[in-house]
This record gives sequence, C-alpha cells and structure tokens, in this order.
Amino acid sequence: MFKKAVAVLLIVLAVYWSFSTIIPSKISTIDAPDQEFSTQRALVHLKEITKAPHYLGSTAHAEVRDYIVSALEDLGIKTELQTDYAIGKWGNFSKPTNILGRIEGTGNGKALLLMTHYDSHPHSSFGASDAGSGVVTILEGLRAFLSKTKTPKNDIIVLITDGEELGLNGADIFVNKHPWAKEVGLAVNFEARGSGGPGIMFVETNRGNANLIEGFVDANPEFPLANSLFYSLYKLLPNDTDLTRFREDGDIDGFNFAFIDDHFDYHTALDNYERLDRNTLEHQGHYLMAMLNYFSEANLDQLKSIDDLVYFNLPFFKMLTYPFSWVLPLFIVAVLGFVLLVVYGFKRRKIELKPVGKGFVAFFVALLLCALFGIFFWKFLVAVYPEYSEMLHGFTYNGHTYIAAFACFAIAICMLAYGKVYKPKNVASLMVAPLFLWIVICGAITFKLQGASFFIVPVLFGLLSFFVLLKRKNLSLILLTLLGFPALFVFSPLVQLLPVGLGLKMLVSSTVLIVLIFGLLLSVFASFRRKKRWGYLFLVFGMYYLVSAHMSSDFNRERPKPNSLLYVLDADRHTAKWMSYDKLLDDWTANFFDKSSKDTAHVAFSSKYNTKIEFAKTTEPAIIPKPIIEIVNDTVIGDFKSVEICITPQRNIQRMEFFADTSYVFHEFKINGLDVKKDKEKTVFSNRSTTGLFRYYVSKNEPLELHIIIPKNQDTQFLLYEASYDLLDNKALNVPNRYTSMMPKPFVLNDAVVIKKSIQIN
Repeated sequence: MFKKAVAVLLIVLAVYWSFSTIIPSKISTIDAPDQEFSTQRALVHLKEITKAPHYLGSTAHAEVRDYIVSALEDLGIKTELQTDYAIGKWGNFSKPTNILGRIEGTGNGKALLLMTHYDSHPHSSFGASDAGSGVVTILEGLRAFLSKTKTPKNDIIVLITDGEELGLNGADIFVNKHPWAKEVGLAVNFEARGSGGPGIMFVETNRGNANLIEGFVDANPEFPLANSLFYSLYKLLPNDTDLTRFREDGDIDGFNFAFIDDHFDYHTALDNYERLDRNTLEHQGHYLMAMLNYFSEANLDQLKSIDDLVYFNLPFFKMLTYPFSWVLPLFIVAVLGFVLLVVYGFKRRKIELKPVGKGFVAFFVALLLCALFGIFFWKFLVAVYPEYSEMLHGFTYNGHTYIAAFACFAIAICMLAYGKVYKPKNVASLMVAPLFLWIVICGAITFKLQGASFFIVPVLFGLLSFFVLLKRKNLSLILLTLLGFPALFVFSPLVQLLPVGLGLKMLVSSTVLIVLIFGLLLSVFASFRRKKRWGYLFLVFGMYYLVSAHMSSDFNRERPKPNSLLYVLDADRHTAKWMSYDKLLDDWTANFFDKSSKDTAHVAFSSKYNTKIEFAKTTEPAIIPKPIIEIVNDTVIGDFKSVEICITPQRNIQRMEFFADTSYVFHEFKINGLDVKKDKEKTVFSNRSTTGLFRYYVSKNEPLELHIIIPKNQDTQFLLYEASYDLLDNKALNVPNRYTSMMPKPFVLNDAVVIKKSIQIN
C-alpha cells in the first residue's frame, strides 16, 4: 500500500512538474536590477497604452503611437515612421503607420529585428495582450539590455507594426518597401491569442530549422515551451502573424513567441490591463532577454539550413534535439525492441495469449469509449447550454473546468475497463496492446508527421518498463513509475494545450491522449487491485468539475455575454433595419427584436468565422449623412472600359466594405493608387467563393479612389457598406448602453451604423 501511495504521489508530482517548468511562477518586481527585465516596469507602459481601444484610424491609435515613439526615444533610440497603403491576405486595405528604431552594432553582418504590433482589433478590444504585451516586452527588454552599456555586435532593428489585425498590412509595407528589410537576418516576433498561459515558440522558415533551433537552445531561455510537432502543424496550417510576410515575401527566418490560453478574452473588451496574466508577461520577458542577449552577438548570416531537427522541451534538460535522420532508425529500434520483447515474453511464459487478447479488448474499449465521450458529450453540453454558441472563440469561460472534467472521466473509463482483466501475473500481457498501438502511431508519424516523432522517446521508456516486467520477478513499483515520467512530462501539457489551442470541440484529443498515457503507465496502474474504486473516485471528481462548470456557466460582470447590434440604412430604398449575429436574444437585444425577427434576407458581412446575421427587423430610417459617390472618369479604350470612382465620406467612418458578383471580370484594380495583385488568370478578384471584394479601413476619414479596367460591355454593380463604430453614441438612434454583464461580440462588424449603397457602372 505504501509503495502504491508513493507511486501516485510521484505521478502527481510529475504532472505538476511538467506544467511548472513551462511558465514562471512569480514575476520580477519594480526594483529589479536595471540590467534585468522587470514585469512590474513593463506594466507601467501597458497601463498607458491600454486606456482605450486603439484600432487603426482612431484617436487613441495615434496617441499610443506617440507614446511608443517617446518611450523608444527616451531609451536613446532614434525613431522614424513608415506610412503607406497595403492590402492584406484577407482583402483588407488600409494605410498603416509603422514605428521603426535602430541600435547600431559593431559588426557588418545581418541585423536582429524585434517585432510586435501596436494596433488593437476593431473595435472594442483594449489590446493589452494582443499585442500590448509584445510592445511593453520589447520596451522593457531594450531598457534592460541598454543598461549594460555594451554595444552589440549586430544592429538591432525595432519594428512595431501597424495594421496587423487587418491583414499583416504593416509587415507588408516594411518587408516589401523599406530598405532595412534586406538587412534583417532574424526576426523575433511577440504575439498573443488570449490573455494568459505559457508562451509557445514557433519557428517560421522556408527551409530547414536546424540552425534556428540550435541557436534557440544555445540562447537557453529559462522556461522553454516548444516542440517540432507545433512546428510541423504550423507549416501545414495557414499562418497569420507578421512573420508570415517576412517568410513569404522576404525569405527571412524568425521566431514567434505567442501565448494562447484564456482564449475567451481574445479580441474582446476583456483584453485589458487587469486581465493580462502577469506570469505570462514575465515569460515573454524571459524569452526576449534570452534571444536579445544571444542573437545580438551571433552570426545571423549563417542561419539558413536545409536540415530539420526534432525538438521538444523536457524538465531538467529544457530542450532536447536530434536530426530528422534519426527518426526512421529510432522507429526501427522501437519495432525490433517490441517484437523481440514479445517473443521473449512468450518463450519465458511471461506473456500468454489469452491475457493479451483481454488486454486488447480492455484497451480498445477504453479508447473507443473515451473517443465517443470526448466527441458526443461536448455536443450534448452545447445543446444543454445553448449560450455557449454565442462565444465564437470556441472556448468558454469555464473551459478549463471542462478539460479537468473530461480528463477525470477518461481516467475513470480506463480504470473501469481494466477492472476485470487484471491478475498479478498478467501485467506484461496487458502491456502488449498499448505498446502495439503506440508503435503503429509512431509508424504513421515517421512517414507523415516527422515533427511529432519525439513521441517515440516515451514509447522507448515504455518498452523499457515492458522489459523490466519480463525480466524481474520482484518488481519495483517506484522504478516503473519513474520510467513513466517521460510520458507524463511530454504528454501531460498537451492534454490541456490541445483543446485550448483548437477549441473545446477538440476535447476528444484530451480524452484519447489520457488513454494513450494510461497505456504507457499500465505497468504501474495495472497493479492497482481496486481499479473499480479508483474508477468511481474519478467519476466523482469528473462530476464535481461538471457541477463546478455548471455553476460558472452563466454570464455576469466577470464573464460577460457577447452580443451584437447593427443599424443598417439602405440608401437606395430609404429603408432601415436592426440586425444581430446573436443566436439567442438577451435583455438588451430584446429591445430591438423578438423571436419572430429571424433574418430571411441572409445578409452577410465578412467575418473571421463566417458568422451570419441571425435577427433582422425593419425600423424607421434615420437622417444619416450619406457618402458622395462620383464617377470622375468613364472611358472606353478598345475592348476595355476604364472607370475612376471617388467616394467621399460625409461622417466620421471607420470602414468601407465592397461586394460584387463573382462573375465580374476585373483586368486591373487600383485602390488609392495601389495595384491589387493579379492572379493566375491575369485578372483581379477572380475565383472568388463569395461576393466580397475588399474592406477599406479608413484613416482620418480619407476618401477612397478606385480605378478599374473591365470589359467594355460588362454592366458592373458594386455594393458598398459604409460603417462607423458609433452606434451607441448616435443620438438619432437612442440605443441604450449594454448591461454590465454584456460586451460587444468580437470577430464581426458590431456596434456600427451602416449605410448600404449600390454603385452602378453601365
């Protein structure tokens, strides 16, 4: 009994250890030594730049820019501004203003670039995490670095981009138009997709990662969280940080440091000074100082590589790496080891066929039940709590509690599945099934996803446990538990990180991973004779977390409900409608809609998750100044027609969105003088799946000038939606303020007064 208690304690300790080594547990104080990063000093900056939402074009946006420029100049860094037009990957057109600074080094090699962005997401986010945290990390990190009064070898370029939230627009104009871009050898970018959690390192490169990873290891950050699984997945998924422009347009390698937890705060009014996790900011500071101290002296001309490394973080070792050329040999070693141990076990009669069969049944029953539970029970919960659908993030305020509940239920299922198959002499036989499946998984990884091939390391330790079971008569439960530590170190954080990163719909990843971890630790758990009791205990734990989640499933001041409202005036028909993306009405939106107000026109503004208008109700048209639309030139030249259109706002607006039929052909398209890039068909905006063309995010209420070339016989009609974010301030509409338990819904056009107007070209 004592040994089992020690084994349980060691397992709990290993799980705790796996989390405690990936993020600092305390922050640096305001009186930290001048040459060290201080989170408290960084927070002084953060409080200043997060007083108001500061999206591109807003008054607060200019104030934040001025503050950052002053802070850099106070450090003795000469700054300059770069302003130009850009159109991003999502069709977002804007005029960003980048902040640039430079510290001269003693050498003549490539420069190190430190980067983040200062614009917040339209229209209600305060931008504390995304990416105020990056701004203040760089400001405080540079202050600490310059306090050493040592001139670096490499030049250090500071780039605080603008328009990142709109489509990487600031990074676009720097990489493609600024002369300094050609001098950059490495870019280090700080980002956020939530307000807490550990910072994760992602590599951005067009080639191999070997030199980058070796440099990262040599830089020796204190709390590294990085692995080549993230790297491989990141290369497969569409990327959307400023570093993407550097890699795609400039072939410049870089590191992204981003935290993704507390995702429910992302792009919302909750992304504020108070809710940013202080330990997370401390973690970003650790990363910056390590990168700055090492790469300011390293040879940045030699970072390109054709080789890839497998890498992963582990307690004690921080980072472990090995070349991709080892992936297949290690897999072969595991296969041969497994086969030889099974043959040896049968010969020594340590393994018997019938218990092996029972082990396969128990393991795959547990795996199937946990997979089904992970998939369907979350769908059941969404049906029970329909309000969860209002959180477009896919991660609810009580999401971490659900992760704990699902993990407990998965452990309970494993314990109950093995409750009747264990006998003191069949532990080795029971281990055959999980090891076999792990070998199959590692085989698939070897040939399809080599970045995850570090999974083989815990499997090799599992094979070592298997060997101990076959070889020794008097088993040491403590030794077997210690051999399970690599599995706990590597996989325990993933149980939380996967649903955090992918959304609660992927809780199945946690439940399945629990079964796989359980399988590698079966040499320990199988000897627990009262597995049913353990199973019932974890069922109780799971129910406790479900009840806890239920108790925090409502909305209140700390967990506000996201809701939405638009006023849309059709200038052509002189009609108006209230509109909302919400699926459920609340006390505020019920002032404008009832249950019969479901939208039947299927009006759709573009949004991150293709969210549709759900409610629409006709109302009285208000007197709102309409834009002046002038066709200043309409000329036929051969088979083509050249048209120039000028649109001048007559009120303070923030956005214009254009739609046109997908059948239209545009041979050329200029927006305020900027040519929209042509596609493979040598036309513009072809092969569109929707009618959306582009969105213009307005700075200083500037007019919009379009120059298009179309077939001369094409009758072309544009649909313009002109929007301002002043719905709640418009006295003509008399919209009451939200209740304190509510906030504007993110990712959609919201709190806007919209004018709909058609533009006809015959």
